[in-house]
Amino acid sequence: MKYTLTMAAAAFFVIMSAPCYAQSITVTSGTLDEAEAKIAEKAQHLNAKYKITEANIHNRVHMTARLY
Repeated sequence: MKYTLTMAAAAFFVIMSAPCYAQSITVTSGTLDEAEAKIAEKAQHLNAKYKITEANIHNRVHMTARLY
């Protein structure tokens, strides 16, 4: 019983602290390809992978990604 409670508590803290390690980055550029290239460059510099979370296109491209 104590082992199960300890494992449940450990899992809870791992799940709750996981978002703390994620980092978001935002770039602006003239095209979608240029914006993604900038995000890829920043992610590579930080030795991280990325997932694009949003992109807006008006006169310029505004793109946000989460690094993990």
